[in-house]
Amino acid sequence: MNKAINKLEQIRVKTSHQVPDCGPQFSTVLAENNLILRRSEPTEIQINLGKLCNLACHHCHVDAGPNRTENMTWEIMEKILDWLDTTNIKKADLTGGAPELNPYFRKFCDALIAKGIQITSRCNITVLFEENQEDLAVWYAERQVRLVCSLPCYTEDNVDAQRGKGVFDKSIAGLQLLNTLGYGIDSQLSLDLVYNPVGAFLPPEQSSLEQEYRKMLSDNFDISFSHLLAITNIPINRFAHSLRREGKLEEYQSLLVNNFNADTIDGLMCRHLYNVDWLGQVYDCDFNQMLDMPMANKKARYIWEIDHKRSIDLPIAVDRHCFGCTAGSGSSCSGILT
Repeated sequence: MNKAINKLEQIRVKTSHQVPDCGPQFSTVLAENNLILRRSEPTEIQINLGKLCNLACHHCHVDAGPNRTENMTWEIMEKILDWLDTTNIKKADLTGGAPELNPYFRKFCDALIAKGIQITSRCNITVLFEENQEDLAVWYAERQVRLVCSLPCYTEDNVDAQRGKGVFDKSIAGLQLLNTLGYGIDSQLSLDLVYNPVGAFLPPEQSSLEQEYRKMLSDNFDISFSHLLAITNIPINRFAHSLRREGKLEEYQSLLVNNFNADTIDGLMCRHLYNVDWLGQVYDCDFNQMLDMPMANKKARYIWEIDHKRSIDLPIAVDRHCFGCTAGSGSSCSGILT
């Protein structure tokens, strides 16, 4: 464990300077609107199994890619499994990188399922065609794992521009494969798609965009899916670097601030979930994890040190990036909030 922590310290980017240093503080805007952001009863755990990925998408806030070596060990997974027995949490959201590339991914999923925990896997679709993953789609279907799959557009040019050449064709083939197994068709096999803007703008209205996706994917590729989730890009890490190169970082941050929506606060995902990194360290959300912003309960560095009952009503760590989740209709890992 100590070796892993030392390795993390060696590779950690100075993320505290990656939050755009412009505009008002998020905490100031909350106070001006007489709002308090605190944790509620936890219902879900979101676990980043590592930063190894077969893709290197331009919008990736994790900075994941094929050359990353961080992967959660089975020892840490066992600690998480034991801790879950002390809670009432029945949902686990597994992320990466590509979570499936963690060597213990399937073993961990089976252990969660044995505890009656419903799994969501953040699948990039193309991983279905990676070496030794040829049976992954069938494996998912047999366990009725909910899939949330990134498809930032229904056109080849836009997808390949954001995610890499050839990704669109592989994504279409993967969705067609999942459809043959019942995903997106059978109510027990949920297949949700994720839309991320390809530029410095907010997502369009989710329901109308979903209708457009359904028509285009059905007419052109005979593809069905369950729901579309429109998610705002947060200006940190790789996306922030891209905006800075284009001279649009401050403009985008101002867009988020100017579209702050107080009605999104109650639905923010940080209020009801724990986020865990590949070392087992706990955060309020995935974005705070990438910025190395610990929970307010600083005595609990690891998830297995958390007393979930005592975390209720604790304040949530915030910074300017939080405007991304509260702009417009709001944004979470489950799409819009209002």
